Amino acid sequence: MKSALFKLHIAIFLWGFTGVLGSLISLNEGLLVWWRLLITTTTLWLLSFRNREIRKLSGRDFIKIASIGCLSGMHWLCFYGSIKYSNVSIALTCLATTALLSAFIEPIFFRKRISLFEICLGLLALIGIGLIYFSNLAFSTGIYIGLFSALFIVFSSVLNKKYVTDYRPQTVTLYQITGAFICISALMPIYNHLFPAPSLFPSNKDWVWLLILSWFCTVITYDLYISAFKKVSAFTINLSTSLVPVYGIILAFAINHENKYFGHSFYIGFLLIIAAVLIQMLRSVRKKGNEIVIQDAAVA
Repeated sequence: MKSALFKLHIAIFLWGFTGVLGSLISLNEGLLVWWRLLITTTTLWLLSFRNREIRKLSGRDFIKIASIGCLSGMHWLCFYGSIKYSNVSIALTCLATTALLSAFIEPIFFRKRISLFEICLGLLALIGIGLIYFSNLAFSTGIYIGLFSALFIVFSSVLNKKYVTDYRPQTVTLYQITGAFICISALMPIYNHLFPAPSLFPSNKDWVWLLILSWFCTVITYDLYISAFKKVSAFTINLSTSLVPVYGIILAFAINHENKYFGHSFYIGFLLIIAAVLIQMLRSVRKKGNEIVIQDAAVA
């Protein structure tokens, strides 16, 4: 159990570190995501081939899983776009709303009633977002993009629960990351035309951060997470993953010194969002008992 908890918290820490890495990479968000996906996809296919873990899918199943991967790719694009147009703390604060957005979006897909209590939690989070928005109007574009990032990952997670529960996690990850890479590659000509970059290639420093982002914060992190959830309770899993934005913001404060940009309203707003998320998480765990739901591969 101690080993599993250690692996879980290493995974959470690395997920929290992805935002800071995104701020350190000089590429724009489109190229950053494309290079990350290229490295990650290539690595996953090589590892799957070496370990003989590649599972063949029908064309229909591949399209279904890869299409959900496209949503994950769009989440990454918006997440790093939010960082570039604001900062890591703003992007992660928006990402913290995913659990609450799921509480509203899941009932639509699974034909369930939205409870009045969840509406109240949503309003609490909305107040938190409002406090952050109106006290940081210079970052308003980043906030809009960050909320789209949260929406994309919620839709991805909901569709995963609805359509791909019968597949092994490794198989889902491989084909969804591949789908994300195909999607972003198809978008890149248009994206580069609309948002031209000085260079299409990473600098020497960028290569270092991209390799860390792709290998340590994606491939190795997901492997640690898969190993951990086999032995750790659902409550611990959900509580820990809800704290990814907290870890990430602490790292952004320590490394990027982003705390100098914020006043009391940011901290009050963030605490309101986190409080609403934790309350919703506790309610979900009680309802689902000890059921463990695998998080989407594209957490951050």
